[in-house]
Amino acid sequence: MQVGCHVSISGSIDKSVDNAVERECSAFQIFTRNPRGWHAKDLTKEDIDNFKSKLKASKIDRFATCAHMPYLPNLATPKEDGFEKSVKTLIGESERCAQLGIPYLVTHLGSHLGTGDEAGIKKLVEGLTKAGKAKNDVMILLENTAGQKNSIGSEFEQLGEIFKQLKPAKKFGVCLDTCHAFVAGYDLRTDKDVKNTFSQFDKHVGIDNLKILHLNDARGELGCNLDRHYHLGLGGIGEKGISAVVKFANKKKIPIILETPIDDDRDDFENVKIAKEFA
Repeated sequence: MQVGCHVSISGSIDKSVDNAVERECSAFQIFTRNPRGWHAKDLTKEDIDNFKSKLKASKIDRFATCAHMPYLPNLATPKEDGFEKSVKTLIGESERCAQLGIPYLVTHLGSHLGTGDEAGIKKLVEGLTKAGKAKNDVMILLENTAGQKNSIGSEFEQLGEIFKQLKPAKKFGVCLDTCHAFVAGYDLRTDKDVKNTFSQFDKHVGIDNLKILHLNDARGELGCNLDRHYHLGLGGIGEKGISAVVKFANKKKIPIILETPIDDDRDDFENVKIAKEFA
């Protein structure tokens, strides 16, 4: 079983491996830099060497690691300056992942800001295609959205349509977020629901393209479009559904990454432990 959580890089980027090991993770996700700004400090040779050596010593398979894009980029924006900055950031993050030996980079698909799905998808595909030309072996993973106003990619059919336009195909994959899928209207509360939802995903996107699973319960109910992650088994999806998703991901050998909250109810340590118990 490959399961873990998003871990902090506070102090230096190699500390993320320490944090993953401390939480008994066999998979993990990071931001390679401050996610709340545009500027990224260059990675030093020491940063890269320390990260790689710690990862090798940890015995965590590098193909169970991923990085996530920062918050500000919007690849579907009609604003040209924002679009160019977003694409530049995506390419830069892809290069940083390549330096660190991280094979996957997860990206949100963005908001069309009211211009409509067609216009937003056109910009998104343009931006992803530019990033796909980067000469490295990092795969960009498209993450499904929760269906908020003006967002793109909450429906599997639309996600599949976007995915099929991307070239070269080997540069792109998908990251499925269970909270996002559930609040977008895909039921995951029972074994039967999970089977049906993944069958729909397979039909429109393809299970073979699913490289990382974001395992999160939801604060909201089915179809509410509220992007609020919650502790495993305690939200709208519940224990039966989360357990069925874990078993499915294990069977398909898809690494599981938790992005659950840290609060008085639970922390990362407990949620990772509970994910393993659900298996």
